[in-house]
Amino acid sequence: MKAVILTRVSTKDQEEGYSLAAQRQHLIEYCSAKKLEVIKEFEIVESSTRGERKAFEEMLRFASSQGETIAIVAASVDRFQRDFRATVRANDLMESNLIEIHFQRENLVINKNASSATRMTWNVAVSMAQMYVDTMRDNVKRSIEYKFRNGEWGGKAPIGYLNKRSAEGKGTLVLDPERAPLVRMLFEDFARGGDSISGDLVQKARRWGLNNKTRKGGSLTASQIQHILRNPFYFGEMAFKGRVRPHVYEAIITKELWDRCQEVMAGRNRPTTAHYSEKPFVFRGLLKCAVSGRVVTSDIKKGKHVYLICRDPADSERKLFVPEAEVLGQLVGVLKSIQVPKTVLGQLLAQLKVSHEIEQRSHVEAKDRLRRDLDRIDESLSRLLDLLVDGSITRSDYDKKATELKRKQTEFTLRVEQLGKGRAEFRTTLETLISLASRAADIFERSKTEQKRQLIAFVFSNLKLKGKKLEVSLRSPFDLMVNRATYESWLGD
Repeated sequence: MKAVILTRVSTKDQEEGYSLAAQRQHLIEYCSAKKLEVIKEFEIVESSTRGERKAFEEMLRFASSQGETIAIVAASVDRFQRDFRATVRANDLMESNLIEIHFQRENLVINKNASSATRMTWNVAVSMAQMYVDTMRDNVKRSIEYKFRNGEWGGKAPIGYLNKRSAEGKGTLVLDPERAPLVRMLFEDFARGGDSISGDLVQKARRWGLNNKTRKGGSLTASQIQHILRNPFYFGEMAFKGRVRPHVYEAIITKELWDRCQEVMAGRNRPTTAHYSEKPFVFRGLLKCAVSGRVVTSDIKKGKHVYLICRDPADSERKLFVPEAEVLGQLVGVLKSIQVPKTVLGQLLAQLKVSHEIEQRSHVEAKDRLRRDLDRIDESLSRLLDLLVDGSITRSDYDKKATELKRKQTEFTLRVEQLGKGRAEFRTTLETLISLASRAADIFERSKTEQKRQLIAFVFSNLKLKGKKLEVSLRSPFDLMVNRATYESWLGD
């Protein structure tokens, strides 16, 4: 019988006994003992659990195209497969009598006529291989989670950093001396607001020699540059599964520079957006078409009349041009329906005042605790430096402990800033709620366009335009205030 030899490794540094050369020698000896004629050898360096396994599929196609039964010889089941996906593919070919599989270490031969016990042995071996893969996957997840909690990066270094092994053999990140300054220049140039990503920054990166870190190198694409500009890692934070945490590595830019870039990206700090300031649209980005589900666009006719463009409910292919003034009138009508009796408003304000005082005390106590923690860290860093100067500890021990203390220092400092922001946001929300409780429509009509947009976002959770009719959903607690002009209507609520 003719045979195909399969040798596979998933990494280049396999332990002795699993190397390609060792597998090949054992399989050639096996084929000689079984009187199998080797017609082709396939050496595969790829995972058996990821992707499409192109080389593996190429081997199956070759074996099944020979017009006779071909023996595929592998060192073991886990060298051939580590899940049941390959079982289905191989079974189809075996049932057509195109292949049979030999596993040298298990001394197992699987073909069309294999007994149920033999097939069960194969399936058990596959299950064990699958369990091994799942265990490795769980260990990797735990390792990544542990690193994240400690402010350490567990993957490939972002552009501007390099993966490096410390003296203790532990993986860490260091600044890339070539790319880090160029990454900083990207942020600085974009923050000025005059450069486009797809045009200017792509060309600048190519001109500076800021290439990606793949084997082939190559210039950065617009999407890669956009990812860099959005990545908080460069100012000291790393994101993982929706969570953000300070990291322990040296930052390339400041948080202020990153914030300016986000403003430019959002269109709030670009010179090209200046023409919108003369006649901005109230509903821009805030209103959706109930028919198409798309954002309603705005257009100016004759230089002064603003129309909202949506789809006709009676004919979804037909556009409707609805005067903005008509929709604003409906919105004001909803705002006028938000009413709170003076007696109830007094009770609400009294309760909010109590909540505000509790919130203030909580913030003060939390900030005091964090400041005490920061003072203790400063003292620890000073003592640690004295020990280094006195020669009581090595530089390696100093760096290790100082890195951990600085990580905690960064984390506590950010938490203090977040407490301040949270308190300001609470106060702003409270002030706005009090103002809007009984005179939302009046405030809206007297506001400028940008203030109108902020009020809409604050009061309404959803706005849709169905033809010429405005459909609204209000945020809490405004949804409880609609058409409640009498005290009795508030009883029970």
